[in-house]
Amino acid sequence: MLDTASALKRTPFYARHVALKARLTPFAGYEMPLQYEGIVAEHRTVRSGVGVFDVSHMGEIRLRGQGASAFANRLVTNEVAAIPEGKVVYTPMCIENGGIVDDLLVYASGSERLLVVNAANFEKDIAWVRAHAPADVSVSDENAETAQVAVQGPRAEEVMARAYGERVRALEFYTGLETGAGEDWVLLSRTGYTGEDGFEVYVRSGRALSHWDRIFEAGRPAGIRAIGLGARDTLRMEMGYCLYGNDIDETTNPLEAGLGWTVRFEKEDFIGREALARVREEGPKRKLVGLLLHGSRIARPGCSVNADGARVGTVTSGSMGLSLGAPVAMAYVASGSAKFGTEVSVAIPGTPPLPATVMARPMYRKGSVRSPKPRRTE
Repeated sequence: MLDTASALKRTPFYARHVALKARLTPFAGYEMPLQYEGIVAEHRTVRSGVGVFDVSHMGEIRLRGQGASAFANRLVTNEVAAIPEGKVVYTPMCIENGGIVDDLLVYASGSERLLVVNAANFEKDIAWVRAHAPADVSVSDENAETAQVAVQGPRAEEVMARAYGERVRALEFYTGLETGAGEDWVLLSRTGYTGEDGFEVYVRSGRALSHWDRIFEAGRPAGIRAIGLGARDTLRMEMGYCLYGNDIDETTNPLEAGLGWTVRFEKEDFIGREALARVREEGPKRKLVGLLLHGSRIARPGCSVNADGARVGTVTSGSMGLSLGAPVAMAYVASGSAKFGTEVSVAIPGTPPLPATVMARPMYRKGSVRSPKPRRTE
């Protein structure tokens, strides 16, 4: 069933989007801002200064109980049990055959684990988690009560320090800080999806607007701007970050998606381990690579990637690489054609084949992010 305006949910920041004259669009069941000033301007704001994204559509699932950390560790491929308080871990969550149910963040909060999942997958994810939960673990849906914004860009730290105190400067990449309780609960983490330094701020929905205004007041000297989903996509594309439903899904596995670093085979058990061990032993038959296109046309999902007159792969995502001055794409290609520097072509309907070069991800390497490791998707 198609989304309609009457059926769409709205985040707690909806009034601010309307006041800023955002162009709104259906996304994952929500009415979300696609752009405010325009995708190009917003993209450049994040690369050079600081911008704020409403990401309240993301889903939050909390695991509590004596076995919460061990259960979380079995659910996902990365190590999330033996991690210190405040640590944040990016990880796929797989089905038995190694396909990806979702990619998510796991926050260590004492003995509890907070899972932050993709909006479009929330109902599927929480059903999967509940179906596998042992008796000593409770699974809580915190989606409706939680609001979230991402503050991203090379000037994000100075803005966050003004808004939340100098303590945020001490946060390392992929660590978080929780304060307060009840309606005053706040979680600050140094995470993001843009390739720039940045933070994500989780608060209770009833306090959402006051935090939005607090951040924007603190960011005024830095020229802070609201940023929509359009620029969020062009920013993540340049970094080669996966988008669930495009670049990864239940038909793909972490090893072929370039996420092998998230699979901890040294763990005794996790869902999908045996299947992924076979893929590792045999080697992935295809790999998710970056493409730099030579020309001005943009490759779209489903476009054929060809080499030596034969189809070797398929585009999964594509956009203009605004920081690179050329279109970029991501594609699964046969492992024999996945070597960086390989010349291929992309078949875009209605036009001659477009030359392209296989690139390592990220394609854009000048961001202010504190680590080269990729983050979760949307």
